[in-house]
Amino acid sequence: MGDENLKTEIFKSKEEMGAAAAQWAAAAIREAIAERGHANIILATGASQFEMLNALTQTEGIDWSKVTMFHLDEYIGLDENHPASFRKYLRERFINQVPALHAAHLIDGSAAEPERVCAEMGELIKAHPIDLACVGIGENGHLAFNDPPADFETTAPYLVVTLDQKCREQQMGEGWFETIESVPARAVSMSVHHIMQSAGIVVTVPDRRKADAVKRTLNDPIAPEIPASILRNHSNCRLFLDKAAAALI
Repeated sequence: MGDENLKTEIFKSKEEMGAAAAQWAAAAIREAIAERGHANIILATGASQFEMLNALTQTEGIDWSKVTMFHLDEYIGLDENHPASFRKYLRERFINQVPALHAAHLIDGSAAEPERVCAEMGELIKAHPIDLACVGIGENGHLAFNDPPADFETTAPYLVVTLDQKCREQQMGEGWFETIESVPARAVSMSVHHIMQSAGIVVTVPDRRKADAVKRTLNDPIAPEIPASILRNHSNCRLFLDKAAAALI
C-alpha cells in the first residue's frame, strides 16, 4: 500500500483551508480531463465541506460537462427535502452552483430497499474508476459513515450501515437535527475499500471538536477502531486542517 505518511497542511482559517483543498481538488480534476477526457469524482457533505465546496464551485477552468459525480453517503428513510438530506445539500451547494455536469449519481435514501440501492450504485461506480474523492473525518474517526470498528475487508462499493451514538450526536450537534431521536439510525455509505480505490483523496477537516480524531488518525495504529487512519496507506492523499482541528498534533 502506501508509505503511511499522510501529507498534512494546516491553515489559519477554515476559508484558507477550504481554498487550498479546492485548489488541489481542481488540479486533480483538470488533470484527469486532460489525460482521459473525463473525470469521475466522489463528494462528501456535512459542515466539514462548506468552505471547500464553496471554493471549488467558484474555481475557473474546469469543464464540468466532463465530470461525473458520485455521492458518498446518505441517511436511510430521510426525505430528499429534509434539511439534513445529503441529496438536498449536494444539489444546493454543488450541483446547482456549477454548469451542468456530465452526470450526478445521488443515493436514494428514501428507497424501500436500501440493499438494492447499494447494489445498483455499486455496479454503476465500478464502471467509473474514481479520479478524486473529497471526504472528511468524523468526530469518532469515521470515514464516510463507516463508524468504528469499520469494515476494512468488504469490497462492496456501498453498504447499509448502522450509525453509532457519537456519530448521531455529531449530526445533531452540527444543527442538522433538533433531537438525537430524529437522527436516522441507518445509512447507505461508500465502503472504506472503495474510497481507497480513488486515484487521489482530499480530506478537509475543520474545527476543534475534530482535533482528537485528527490526532488519532495520524498517530494511532492503523485499525478499524479509527477508520480514517487507513488514509495513511494511500499513496496520493492530502489532509487539510484549520488550526483548531490541528490543535493536538
